[in-house]
Amino acid sequence: MKIHLTLFTLVLSIISPFTLAKSTLPTSADLILFNGKIYTVNEQQPWAEAVAVKGGEIIAVGDLNEVKLLSGKATKHQDLQGSMLLPGFIDSHAHPVMGGAYVRSLSLDTFAGPTRWLAQIKDYAKQKPDDKVLFGYGFLASAFGPEGPTSAMLDQVVSDRSVYLMDEGFHGAWGNTKALELLKIDKNTPDLEPGFSYYKRDKNGNPTGYFLEETATAAMDQLGIVTVDSVALGTSDIIKIMNSYGITSVFDAGALEGSEMQIDILDRIVEQGDMTVRMKASHMASTAAQADTAIKATIHKRNISKREMYHINMLKIMNDGTIEGKTAGMFEDYQGEPGNKGVNVFTQQQMNKMIVQASAENIDVHIHALGERAISETLNAIELVRQSPSNANSTSRYTICHIQVMTDNDIQRFAKLDVVAQSTPLWASYDEFGKAFVSDDQFSRYFRFNSLKKAGVKMSFGSDFPASGAGTLGMSPIFNMEIGHTRQSPDTENAPIQPGEHERLDIASLIKGYTLDGAYQLHMEEQIGSIEVGKKADFVILNKNLFQVDKYDIHKVQVLETILDGNTVYSAGK
Repeated sequence: MKIHLTLFTLVLSIISPFTLAKSTLPTSADLILFNGKIYTVNEQQPWAEAVAVKGGEIIAVGDLNEVKLLSGKATKHQDLQGSMLLPGFIDSHAHPVMGGAYVRSLSLDTFAGPTRWLAQIKDYAKQKPDDKVLFGYGFLASAFGPEGPTSAMLDQVVSDRSVYLMDEGFHGAWGNTKALELLKIDKNTPDLEPGFSYYKRDKNGNPTGYFLEETATAAMDQLGIVTVDSVALGTSDIIKIMNSYGITSVFDAGALEGSEMQIDILDRIVEQGDMTVRMKASHMASTAAQADTAIKATIHKRNISKREMYHINMLKIMNDGTIEGKTAGMFEDYQGEPGNKGVNVFTQQQMNKMIVQASAENIDVHIHALGERAISETLNAIELVRQSPSNANSTSRYTICHIQVMTDNDIQRFAKLDVVAQSTPLWASYDEFGKAFVSDDQFSRYFRFNSLKKAGVKMSFGSDFPASGAGTLGMSPIFNMEIGHTRQSPDTENAPIQPGEHERLDIASLIKGYTLDGAYQLHMEEQIGSIEVGKKADFVILNKNLFQVDKYDIHKVQVLETILDGNTVYSAGK
């Protein structure tokens, strides 16, 4: 195994020892890591014996004896003692700013069911006697059946104060009667976008307490839940948790209700010294009315937000909803609802226009498309751009996120059009409730990770926190990797397997999705994503080799240390 060196170390290796001693060039590393299973995610050199770091960058990767030549009096030598060293993990789709509004609120046990949720809400109310609005998240809307949750259910446990809860996917909300009164929502309140962003109603037209899409997020501003101080505090918590899971970079896929405060919140976190991840962020277009202003708003944020550790430089497009809300764009009707194929937020013409304009401005685009029709129409827009001579020199990259239900043809189009397929592996466990809303054929085409791999598609993985459905644990790449590998709930060998079993993904591909392919999505593959000379010294150290543990024990692997720019930002037990 030959060592890979930066130019200055190559020069130093061929001049005389005397000249080495007299040289003004740096001759020693700040840090050398060795005696571990070092997996580089570099296809040209997948494994190494040692890594050297100087000034926050990797200066050597290779044989231990050769890397040790870069030792000096001040060099720190870190014995990995057989542990596994990887590039720092990249969460390619999360909402750390939005999540900052939730992380200190009530987190429901997503898969527990309504009885347990109501008990949790009642207990939380007792713990927070002075809170005028009880806020939380995590319920699974599909557990309530086609009509969804109701205010009457919440009134049974809390009737004297407002209760407002976001669902696990953050596409719906559940409020009690006091919350409806505070929000002044009644029979005469118009829906924001009938059929997509609307209030679920009873047979008499009265709101039931179940909010869908924009009606859910818009209510948060009116309830006074989001402030710069509270969100900055919560987002700092999230970043620390990310570090504890080995995450060193993250893509913020939309600040939603924190959008207007996004830069102020991020600057506050930097000032506090809590920005211990590299963050790429986005401006989000989530309503048809925003189609004409999305590019201008993205350019504005790109111009005023560039900082050392974060930059808002991408466009996020919300093109459909969710399966459980029956708002994801499909090719066939939802079960039990003739005529309802879901609603795409943007028409094909609007999507085409935004993608073409983004390409002209060299803006990377990240599109939420969960249903098969939404995915197909999004690919149509990207195909239009790829075939246009006027966009031949554009540097724009395109990612379609979530990709829950996909056709065979569109898998091949991902590869042909060089579109990144982004998703959250933990969602690939068996969907007991959601199965009732789709056909058997659609259910068999959930999260087709292995088919995408075989087609040669770049895949990136992330948590979608706080919409992961597993609380803060949903941020863990290792936890997600086990589910992506087994398509089963973790730590449950006999758990049902999400069809099809052949879509289980190998560990190497999952690691790549959390590192190098994630870096590609962020347009940062020259800086991060693999352990190579010239890249940032971002690492995660694990107590076991992911390639050697039993597939049902992957989630038990522990992060020992997380390193950003050569400096420790998390150490287990400290």
